[in-house]
Amino acid sequence: MTIRLPGAGGALRTYEPRTEPLAVTPGTPFTSRTVFSAAHVVADPFADVSPDSPAAVDWDATLAFRRHLWSHGLGVAEAMDTAQRGMGLDWAGAAELIRRSAAEAKSVGGRIACGVGTDQITSGSLAEVRAAYEEQLAVVEESGAQAILMASRALAAAASGPEDYLEVYGHLLRQSAEPVVLHWLGPMFDPALEGYWGSADLDAATDTFLEVIAAHPDKVDGIKVSLLDAQREIDIRRRLPKGVRCYTGDDFNYPELIAGDEQGFSHALLGIFDPLGPLAAEAVRVLDTGDVQGFRDLLDPTVGLSRHLFQAPTRFYKTGVVFLAWLAGHQSHFTMVGGLQSARSLPHFATAYELADGLGLFPDPKLAEERMKTLLSVYGVNQ
Repeated sequence: MTIRLPGAGGALRTYEPRTEPLAVTPGTPFTSRTVFSAAHVVADPFADVSPDSPAAVDWDATLAFRRHLWSHGLGVAEAMDTAQRGMGLDWAGAAELIRRSAAEAKSVGGRIACGVGTDQITSGSLAEVRAAYEEQLAVVEESGAQAILMASRALAAAASGPEDYLEVYGHLLRQSAEPVVLHWLGPMFDPALEGYWGSADLDAATDTFLEVIAAHPDKVDGIKVSLLDAQREIDIRRRLPKGVRCYTGDDFNYPELIAGDEQGFSHALLGIFDPLGPLAAEAVRVLDTGDVQGFRDLLDPTVGLSRHLFQAPTRFYKTGVVFLAWLAGHQSHFTMVGGLQSARSLPHFATAYELADGLGLFPDPKLAEERMKTLLSVYGVNQ
């Protein structure tokens, strides 16, 4: 078993894949951390659509992947950035995804939280932004899922300062039926969110973010911080009111943040746990026993793959996530809604394959090798 992969400068090099996957099996529920995987959607490859058409989703394959995550004890963070919200999946598609996934979660006993945003509008007044949030919050609450209040492009455009964020989020938290997760998504994931919370100064933005939480601690289950800045997350974590959780969204530094320190730790809500699901679950179960070093020994080696998938432009990490799902056999094709399979280069895919194979992430290494060779042949690389 060998495969020729493109390397530096376009030259081909020979790589010898693993013959056996990492041995992990579904196990008991986690006891020390709450862990969500933000999950991708599987496109319908036979739909006659263009990149700017409404998403055509393969619902059977999409829900099967969620059952895979639940089987390993992970919660599913649904209709989030990883599901291509605003990058191929519109609100109508997201609403159907939420309803279907929430029903599936109920049928199998899986944990689910769903993204609430404003992507049914592209711009508007503060009142229109509030109304858009309310519409989506109602859909999530009616489905029986926990709500994740996502950052809003429309709010970023409409707000004139911190007071507007305080007003909009305060309004939403007061009317939410159950405690929600607040999500701060940085501009590396979505450039339209630059200056969120009313300031491009992150210290000032952090103060406003924490002010929202302090005013409604009973309505905030936790926060998800996706700024790729470990120290800032730790600083925010230490300033949270008692009982409010921090869910790390840092796909660069998650092992150390989940492991924590003498002053606390982060739970997890991560896009990288889509391809890492079984391995991540195994690591958290080791952590449940109090074996921090064993947890780090399992999870630290995955950071290289995560940093590769989330390299700039970070918002295109979804392409690598779906690519690995295809290689792992979770879907029969490498097609994405919005045509986003074209967003990364062949050398990027080759490195992702090698790193994932080295970690033993592919349940069937031979299938992954064959599919990688198929992709290479499309690009003119003959084995």
